[in-house]
Amino acid sequence: MASPAVAAAVMASAAGLAVAAIPSGLARGAEGVTGEPRVPPFVIAGVTGEPRVPPFVIAGDSIPASLTGAKGDAARGRSIAASRHIGLCLLCHSGPFPEERLQGTIAPDLRGTAARLSEGQIRLRVVDSSRVNPATIMPAYYRTEGLTRVAPAFRGKTVLTAEQIEDMVAFLTTLK
Repeated sequence: MASPAVAAAVMASAAGLAVAAIPSGLARGAEGVTGEPRVPPFVIAGVTGEPRVPPFVIAGDSIPASLTGAKGDAARGRSIAASRHIGLCLLCHSGPFPEERLQGTIAPDLRGTAARLSEGQIRLRVVDSSRVNPATIMPAYYRTEGLTRVAPAFRGKTVLTAEQIEDMVAFLTTLK
């Protein structure tokens, strides 16, 4: 059986992404909840070697560092999650949005997200949930490569900006 690191590299390659290992010295503090080391981190970049999305580090099943280098704004994240025009989260998820009459039922309730997942795990799931579950139907909100059926006007663009991702992460980490 392949190690988790090899499996992650194979999945990234299959998704059309270039994978480059980072020296383990850069992965300080990347220990799992049980104290066991996580999978070595990888930098994910576009196939061309010139990423359209700035590279980020995936360590195990999370992206431990902010995409912007700063914390997001939870209030803005809540409005993105509830928006029928930006995040579209409520098409599939339900959550603590009493003002929203129609909420999804095909994905997990967003309540308790922070009790189930770390900040880094939440970030990876918003960035590209297929890195955790290749069979997911959740869209990749911060990926431009390896996508199919993208309208020409949206090719090469992410669904959310790095700032919006961090706002979503800030909001979802309040849901304990």
